[in-house]
Amino acid sequence: MTIPFHRLLAVETRKLFDTRSAAILTAVLLCVTVAAVAGRGLYAGPDMRRLVWTAGIGYSTILPVLGILTVTNEWSHRTALTTFALEPRRWRVMAAKTIPPAVTAVAASLFAVLVAIPATALTSALRDLPADWNATPAAMAGWTATNTLFVMMGVALGALLLNGPAAIVVYLASTGVWNAVAMLGAAGETAAEWLDLNRTTAPLATGDWAHADLSRIAVSAALWIVIPLLLGVARVSRKEVK
Repeated sequence: MTIPFHRLLAVETRKLFDTRSAAILTAVLLCVTVAAVAGRGLYAGPDMRRLVWTAGIGYSTILPVLGILTVTNEWSHRTALTTFALEPRRWRVMAAKTIPPAVTAVAASLFAVLVAIPATALTSALRDLPADWNATPAAMAGWTATNTLFVMMGVALGALLLNGPAAIVVYLASTGVWNAVAMLGAAGETAAEWLDLNRTTAPLATGDWAHADLSRIAVSAALWIVIPLLLGVARVSRKEVK
C-alpha cells in the first residue's frame, strides 16, 4: 500500500527536530534570536527593520545547518535502511525532506518579526526615542525568501554529499571562496556577481526589490540549489543501503 505523502511529510518534520543535535540547534537559534534582537535594540535604538535583520546573524548559519542535517542524519544514524524499506521510492522521501526546512525558515523569519515588535516598542520606551516601524511587508518578504534560499542550499549540499561535516564546511567556506574569486580581476568579479548566492540575494535580503537582479538569483540558485539537489536525489536513489 502506498504511504500517503502527508504521512511522509509528518515523519520527516518530526525527524528534523527529534535528534539531539537538531534540538540543541533549535534551542540555540531561539535563544540567540531573542538575545541578539534585545541587545541590538538597546545598543542601536528602536529600529524594527534593523532588529529583524539582526536575527539573520544566527539564521544564516544555523538554519542551513538544520537543512543539511535533515538529509545527512538518515545516513549517519543508519536509519536509511528502515526508511527506504518502508518507502522504496526514495525520491518521495527526498521530496518530503525538502519541505520542513523551508517551512522552518519561514517560521523562523516570522518569529524574528514577532520578537522585534515588542523589542522595538520596549526600546523606544526605555530610551525615550521614537520607534521606527520601517519593516515593510516587501522588505520582510525579501528577507524571508533569502533565508529560505539558504536553507534550501543546505538541503541541496546535504543531499549531494550525504556527509554532514563535509556539507557544513562547503557551505561555510563558500562565501570566503567567492570573495577570493572576486579579487582575481574583472572575470572573477563577474563570476562572483552571477554565481555567489550571497551576492545575488543581497538586495533581496535588504528588501531592495528594485535592485534585485532575478536573473542572477536564478543562475546562482540553479548552481547551489537546483543542480546539487537533483544530483543528490539521483545519488540517494542509487546508493546502496547497508
